[in-house]
Amino acid sequence: MRAIRGLWRWRGNPLCRTSDLAEAWVALTALLLILSVAPLIGALVGGAAHGALQRSVRDQHESRHRVTATVVRALERSPLSVDPEGASGEDLRSRVLADWTGPDGSRHEAPVLVGIHDPGSGDRFAMWTDARGREVARPLDAETATTHAVLAGLGTAVVAAALVEAARRIVVWRLVCRRYARLEQEWERAGPDWGRTGAGS
Repeated sequence: MRAIRGLWRWRGNPLCRTSDLAEAWVALTALLLILSVAPLIGALVGGAAHGALQRSVRDQHESRHRVTATVVRALERSPLSVDPEGASGEDLRSRVLADWTGPDGSRHEAPVLVGIHDPGSGDRFAMWTDARGREVARPLDAETATTHAVLAGLGTAVVAAALVEAARRIVVWRLVCRRYARLEQEWERAGPDWGRTGAGS
């Protein structure tokens, strides 16, 4: 809005310098780019990220399988046994020796982290494995993928707007530098006669 007011103020004004008009046009162009191009770029990047993440979600759900495992015995708790996918990122996990049957029918026994506060022998819990029964991380869900895509789009739009604003500031800075350089030249020409007009010297 300031750019539009600036253009209107300089319209037909005899005091308007070329640099003033150029500065107002640069501000208006930057405003239009921020309001139109930045959201468009954000939408395109968000859409591309959404498509890629949804494909990843489908691939993970096809290649990962939920199985039921049984606690053989509890193991010593690791000081770093934290659930990275927990709501607070600090949900303590218990380390146990567990056995399970993979989707291909193979039997497995290995130490795993479980979300059971006080695990005992025979406790059952769900875990994710690959087709051969090896433990893998839980697959990404569609809602989380959509959230990541939206954040990617918003972040890209903000970065695009920031780049446009940075470019505007650089252009305005150069216009101001050029204006000061011209003022210096004019001052040097007028300086020797300053204040002596009509003094007869």
